Amino acid sequence: MAANRPLRVGPVALTTTLTTNIFNPPTTTGGVNVTADITGTYVILRHIRIVNKTSAAATFSLWLGATGGNVAGTEVIGTGYSVAANSAFDWYGVLRMTASDFLVGGAGTTTALTFEAEGEIGVAG
Repeated sequence: MAANRPLRVGPVALTTTLTTNIFNPPTTTGGVNVTADITGTYVILRHIRIVNKTSAAATFSLWLGATGGNVAGTEVIGTGYSVAANSAFDWYGVLRMTASDFLVGGAGTTTALTFEAEGEIGVAG
């Protein structure tokens, strides 16, 4: 039986540094005399919302990969995607991430856009 728990990420103001680590699932370190074979956590993102709080359109880009990485072929959601003024962009899906995955990105205008996501977190075995 699954024991995943609800998870919220953010809100996080996006900056113009497109290599910013926006989200990375936690690891499971520490403890004494642990006998369980726990290899880390995983997160399943089901909704991402990008809110534009300004009176002008603004763009965002998100990559999935290594820390601080935004290399070609790792684009995941919204490559230079424009969000209308005083509006929002909503993505729905199933994006599974492990502790070695980083959601990286930023915006074309600093702090015009805010990132927020919901999903669930579980323990990998």
